[in-house]
Amino acid sequence: MTVPDPQSPSPPPTTPLMFDAVLQPHRSLGRRGFLILMLLISGISFAAGLAFLLIGAWPVFGFFGLDVLAIYVAFRLSYRSGRLVETVQLSETELRVSRRRPSGRSRSWTFAPNWLRVGIDNPPAHDSQITLSSHGKSVTVGSFLTPDERLDFALALREALARWRTREA
Repeated sequence: MTVPDPQSPSPPPTTPLMFDAVLQPHRSLGRRGFLILMLLISGISFAAGLAFLLIGAWPVFGFFGLDVLAIYVAFRLSYRSGRLVETVQLSETELRVSRRRPSGRSRSWTFAPNWLRVGIDNPPAHDSQITLSSHGKSVTVGSFLTPDERLDFALALREALARWRTREA
């Protein structure tokens, strides 16, 4: 049994789920690693800037500080984008895709499972996308996944839809 997450982008389903996937971008560097990396970069930049300061090239010292600031901002933006959450749920009556952006905005799409097509290149390329489409409506999911993860997800969803369709027949 799963407990609904209060931060979940979609309300808990009223019917049992046949497929439930939560997709989130992976961030390999944790908080502690980020702190160590930033301390290391800051120390090296400070030492190099100090060396330039001692030989009289004082403006270079400030540029080393800007480099550290740029790296810090880039990591913070990366961590922020990692808060994206996509949920794909197949119930007895519908397939619901919900996306919660890092800003907190949410959007949902609902598809009839019997007409749904799951599209992806096989073998997947770096720019392959998972596209769910039905009746002129389509949505792309899992764009942040690796090509192999996208293929695995698409195959699992296709299998769940096949089980859903044979259950109906």
